[in-house]
Amino acid sequence: MTTSRAHAVSVGEPMDRVDGPLKVTGGARYSAEIPTANIAHAVIVQSTVATGRVVSIAAAEAERMPGVLTVMTPRNAPRLPAQQPNPPARRVLTLLQDDVVRYNGQPIALVVADTLEQATDAAHRVHVAYASTPPLIAMDAARGRRYQPTASMGRTPDSAIGDVAAGLASADVRIENTYTTPIENHNPMEPHATIAMWDGDHLTVYDATQYVIGDRDTVAKTLDVLPENVHLLSYFIGGGFGCKGSVWSHVPLAAMAARVVGRPVKLVLTRRQMFGPVGARPLTEQRIALGARRDGTLTAIRHESTSHTSRFEDFLEPAAMQSRMLYASPNIATAHRLVKLDLGTPTFQRAPGEATGTFALESAMDELAVALGMDPVALRLKNYAETDPENGLPWSSKSLRECYRMAGDRFGWANRNRQPGGLRDGDVLIGHGMATAVYPTNRGKASAIARLSVDGAGSVRGLVQTASQDIGTGTYTVMTQVAADALGLPVDRVRFELGDSRMPPSPVSGGSQTAASTGSAVHVVCTALRQRLAELAVGDDDSPLHLVAPDDVRAAGGRLYVASDPSRGETYEAVLRRHPDQALVATMDAAPGEEKKQYSMYAFGAVYAEVRVDRELGEIRVARVTATYGAGRILNHKTALSQLHGGIVWGIGMALEEETLVDTRTGRYINADLAEYHVPVNADVGTLDVTFIDEDDPHVNPIGVKGIGEVGITGVAAAVANAVYNATGVRVRDLPITLDKVLVATRA
Repeated sequence: MTTSRAHAVSVGEPMDRVDGPLKVTGGARYSAEIPTANIAHAVIVQSTVATGRVVSIAAAEAERMPGVLTVMTPRNAPRLPAQQPNPPARRVLTLLQDDVVRYNGQPIALVVADTLEQATDAAHRVHVAYASTPPLIAMDAARGRRYQPTASMGRTPDSAIGDVAAGLASADVRIENTYTTPIENHNPMEPHATIAMWDGDHLTVYDATQYVIGDRDTVAKTLDVLPENVHLLSYFIGGGFGCKGSVWSHVPLAAMAARVVGRPVKLVLTRRQMFGPVGARPLTEQRIALGARRDGTLTAIRHESTSHTSRFEDFLEPAAMQSRMLYASPNIATAHRLVKLDLGTPTFQRAPGEATGTFALESAMDELAVALGMDPVALRLKNYAETDPENGLPWSSKSLRECYRMAGDRFGWANRNRQPGGLRDGDVLIGHGMATAVYPTNRGKASAIARLSVDGAGSVRGLVQTASQDIGTGTYTVMTQVAADALGLPVDRVRFELGDSRMPPSPVSGGSQTAASTGSAVHVVCTALRQRLAELAVGDDDSPLHLVAPDDVRAAGGRLYVASDPSRGETYEAVLRRHPDQALVATMDAAPGEEKKQYSMYAFGAVYAEVRVDRELGEIRVARVTATYGAGRILNHKTALSQLHGGIVWGIGMALEEETLVDTRTGRYINADLAEYHVPVNADVGTLDVTFIDEDDPHVNPIGVKGIGEVGITGVAAAVANAVYNATGVRVRDLPITLDKVLVATRA
């Protein structure tokens, strides 16, 4: 997909989105909107029981309905090779290969018809009989079956430094409590959507995905097709946040149906179908014990987390990971356990692990501060980790002290009333709370191709391509800036393209790694191409730069010049016109090296929140949030603020609203729509004041970025919960914080 913007803007400046005009004019085509001739429509039939077997599927009535092309069931679905899942990137898919029901909402049939209305109507006429068994849905009933999972994302589930039991025993003050977070469902504006079409043995798929290359490879493996015969395209994503990072059952089902009916098939999940078949944030129970001396020095940290997974696949919410590294203590132990429930497999949701884990840890730190009679910021500074407690490595950079100070000063933390309920505005209780934000800096191998050419008007233009994806975060824009900066061209002369599996591969847009991974590849290849152009000029007898040392050549605005004498130089056009036979194209990889063995790499932040709680109604409003982040180099100030604002808003929703309710008798999702599954709207969000620390990190990657997509949600729920305590004296340890949990106390 081609985008461009006529501005000369350098990296870091608040450049408008290059894809903005396409989006506001309707020119941006999402996966379900790609014009496709002779397209058929598919609708999934879902199970209405949680466990058991399908005894029979009566599809004759549906098959006779006008426009119906096929009803695909386990009886007639194409047979697929046995698949071995590779969690967490590959899911155990339910593709109509057997009659086993594993969770309520599982795909058990697929209706394909000429129109969406015909397919929907026919899907309601498919009658299913089950031999069901009682499901296990409640965590309380499953807690006794906890087990230790294998490694998660390359990290062990348990860790231990020192002797935690001894550290707790020697503490002057100890707190130990359990904190819980519920199942939370993704609700991006764009639901999952797929268009699949065959041309002989070649398959083209338009899919809403966060991982173009991974999507292609998984589809190919699942359908037993060569990867080079699968063309996967994903130009625009209407929000991902983790749920679109994996291939779910509907994607291969669409391709299977397209082969059966011999036509392109479109399959778009309904909002209700977004609950169950495509993952959710798992519920957690986290028990934290902290011990400290009277002066606030931590003597021990113990963080044990239990989260749920499906009966047929392990997915771990790594909620205790930040407790291994955030605060200095001689004794730290963490543990992760799973329980299997008869639900669909959970998945990544924005800052998986750290979002839920910082709620527990940062709430516990606030409780310890109260028990010590100590300011919460002072407690954190007392235990500030100068090196990573988990591995002893130095930080690649860490500006957390500055974050505490800057955000605290802007918030007015020094004037906070420590006494719960001590600050009022008539019948409204006002509370102030804070928490630390943290998220690891990740990076994967990425590749990119770049070209320089002269257009018909005589201007040199750059084209840069990589099979990454823009999940709504501004990847098109920041990569254009990175490419223009490295090429030495104005941004209006650079075109950046992504979303096509035939381009050089890039990793998943997850773990806040796209800017670091894909951005590094773009920077490296564009820098190399610019240097190749400089070498042409230096070796050219007719160039003003002839015999100049290559290291002394600079580039800006489409012009090469001598560093010590900017007047001596020439335009890119002049060089290329003298060398029309030179193909200025380069493909390069950028991959992590040994830096993670030498440094510990994280983005940090400080979050301060003010809440207002109605004494009579218990209604909680977040009046303002002030936050400061140290996240390396900021590629675009405007898109970065947008990312962090979105994370904070999500954190407010996590604190006060979001909760997926499941009927424990049937495994059915009770509030599977946006009328009953509450997310923040404008009226729920007060003033957001976000700032950055100017942080130079030469170690993390070639462009010095840390990623900001996920750090923005971390710490927010705890800051709000701590503010609610400060307002009411009620310590709510079970999210979400609803009015019934504070109402009795506020009326006292």
